[in-house]
Amino acid sequence: MLSVVVPCFNEEQVLEAFNDELHARLDELGEPYEVVFVDDGSTDGTLSLLRAFAFRDPRVRYLSLSRNFGKEAGLLAGLSEATGDHIAIMDADLQHPPALLGKMLDLRREGFDQVVARRSRNHDGPVRTLLSRAYYRLLNHWADVELVDGAGDFRLLSRRAVDALVDLGERNRFSKGLFSWIGFSTVFFDYQDTPRAGGNSKWSYPKLLNYAVDGLVSFNSRPLRLALHLGLLLSGLALIYAVWTVGAVLIGGVTAPGYVTLLVAITGFGGMQMVLLGLIGEYIGRVYYECKQRPHYLVSERQPADVTRPPALRTRSS
Repeated sequence: MLSVVVPCFNEEQVLEAFNDELHARLDELGEPYEVVFVDDGSTDGTLSLLRAFAFRDPRVRYLSLSRNFGKEAGLLAGLSEATGDHIAIMDADLQHPPALLGKMLDLRREGFDQVVARRSRNHDGPVRTLLSRAYYRLLNHWADVELVDGAGDFRLLSRRAVDALVDLGERNRFSKGLFSWIGFSTVFFDYQDTPRAGGNSKWSYPKLLNYAVDGLVSFNSRPLRLALHLGLLLSGLALIYAVWTVGAVLIGGVTAPGYVTLLVAITGFGGMQMVLLGLIGEYIGRVYYECKQRPHYLVSERQPADVTRPPALRTRSS
């Protein structure tokens, strides 16, 4: 059976069109399927639409989280709930074309555990495209896993790949890295990206920057080692400068130090120290959140209702 996991956050404007298109394409496949929607604390009419979808079609199920826990939590909730042998992940804005599911299913039947649709960047602005490509080069140079530019959440996974993802216990999740970390046989194919069918993207530049930092520190400790190397380099330069200054005093006598040089040095080194402390704080903060062992998300409503327990927390171990 094929499961389609669809995380949603304030997708009221596009959800009806997406649901119609998705079911039309799934019916063409002739494969038993289920659709698992995850409402990640939407504040518009998304949840009302999901209730209507589930009422009309028993193949549709949904989870409603108690608040907005973020993309990673919504994705984990859907994967934990899916029961199929093949599990597809899609966005609800129609930028992931449902028409590609047939091709993905064919490749999955060839034995690949991950079938990944890699989008072009035709509808991204030049600045965003340039920054994205530079980021992937930097990340692949530093990280312990390899990420493919244009490869996102739109993919079809085997049951064992999904089980491996769900069983990962870390709280600070970066799915793109986790997809690569679990390994298994993977195949990529390219497709032309399309603009959103409606509404606005939830990814502002500040959110993208935070997501980029998550990816950078989630799969390596090289920034910390770089800080160590930088500290050793600066200490060495300071020692050389001290020796040079003592030599200059012995040879030419005491001279008045330059005020501008001193001010620039203090400001520059102070800023560098703040950056390094912030970098260390990023890692310590992740350790802090891991130690608290809070659940990834809480479920406030589900359909069909779970008669064995009231709506409560849902984690990898529940």
